[in-house]
Amino acid sequence: MIRTVESPPPASAPVLAAYSYCEAVTGQQARNFAYGIRLLPTPKRRAMSALYAFSRRVDDIGDGALAADVKVARLEDTRTLLDRVRAGKVEEDDTDPVAVALSHAASAFPIPLGGLDELIDGVLMDVRGETYETWDDLKVYCRCVAGAIGRLSLGVFGTEGGARGTERAAEYADTLGLALQLTNILRDVREDAEGGRTYLPSDDLAKFGCSAGFDGPTPPEGSDFTGLVHFEVRRARALFAEGYRLLPLLDRRSGACVAAMAGIYRRLLDRIERDPEAVLRGRVSLPGREKAYVAVRGLSGLDTRHVSRRSPARQTARRRT
Repeated sequence: MIRTVESPPPASAPVLAAYSYCEAVTGQQARNFAYGIRLLPTPKRRAMSALYAFSRRVDDIGDGALAADVKVARLEDTRTLLDRVRAGKVEEDDTDPVAVALSHAASAFPIPLGGLDELIDGVLMDVRGETYETWDDLKVYCRCVAGAIGRLSLGVFGTEGGARGTERAAEYADTLGLALQLTNILRDVREDAEGGRTYLPSDDLAKFGCSAGFDGPTPPEGSDFTGLVHFEVRRARALFAEGYRLLPLLDRRSGACVAAMAGIYRRLLDRIERDPEAVLRGRVSLPGREKAYVAVRGLSGLDTRHVSRRSPARQTARRRT
């Protein structure tokens, strides 16, 4: 069971400055993520920003234009920095604000920092140009780059005292991360293809006649691209349904944060399902007003109550009565 520290230690001026830097990075680089974490109390919001800023650094190394061997070296340098954080060897006056903020967050919350090692492992898979034959193969990658983020976030959120089923909270957080990552893969299929990357399983591509790839604004000739997208959408929806079981295990504001972030991606999935070829023409996104609506819906607890009503335990109880 994961429990959040009730009263995180006070932050000094250098630590507050480091957190401010991380929050600025988050606001500039991750608008969907930023919409969700603004619903959290300040200590949790800052900790989540520190996690994001470190993760962003890792992603930027993998996505950059450096030679592969240089990327590998920089990723291993980042892992060494993570080891310093883990060992409590980052001083408050360190010149790296991300390291300072992450170190303070790790002292305030039971964050499983090994998840950041998994993220580095996943980005190394990108650097090596790995492709995935089956969904089971792709899941390994998704768990590294997204499932791990779900488990890291759970360390900040904690679980609600007295909630039933908290022993499965990390599993649900991991699954929700997979749902978000598969949605990302669908949204970015054209952009990734232009960068020489293919994430969708080759078995699925072959099944729907899409093995030629996606290097233009139209599907491969003779393919069933719509069928492929709808197939992956169904898979993502099943992951969302399982991952949403996390919501009743969180406190109200943490649940609202998760519901907001996941809700944005579920709505992206809806748009992709309605117009599959849109992902080949450009990036599918939501307008700000729709994101705001999702945030308000999350804060209302509507999604959490919906999941609670559909939980297996409640359904079993109804059947017994």
